[in-house]
Amino acid sequence: MTTVPGQLIWEIVKKNNSFLVKEFGNGTQSVQFSKEPNNLYNLNSYKHSGLANKKTVTIQPAGREQAVLLATTKTKKQAKPASLLHKSILKKEFNRMAKAVVNQVANNYYRPDLKKAALARLSAVNRSLKVSKSGVKKKNRQASRIYGRK
Repeated sequence: MTTVPGQLIWEIVKKNNSFLVKEFGNGTQSVQFSKEPNNLYNLNSYKHSGLANKKTVTIQPAGREQAVLLATTKTKKQAKPASLLHKSILKKEFNRMAKAVVNQVANNYYRPDLKKAALARLSAVNRSLKVSKSGVKKKNRQASRIYGRK
């Protein structure tokens, strides 16, 4: 089976697809976002498109506590969607996860242009997984000054 070039796919889907979200700003400014999978910045552009590129990166929360899923697409399995993604679960502290993402994306020559976007998505996902400590706030037991008395 022959594969269709990414540029042709992008020309077909760039203005009209089911993942497109158009936001209108001040005056005639408008921003186009995309909800497609494998799009790190959620921008409607060829560079970040998960539909038009053969090599894509996905970072999302995994099912477990404090775990992050890093998935990259296999270039030779484009015709088989079930086995398309190579998934790895990262469960360590943030610095080690960041190093693993950099090794997988940039140092492996997979998609070095997505290194900054992958680290930004990892940071956002990791921040969303952290549970804020809720509880009774401690009272300030330090003596406070009372002004006006002598």
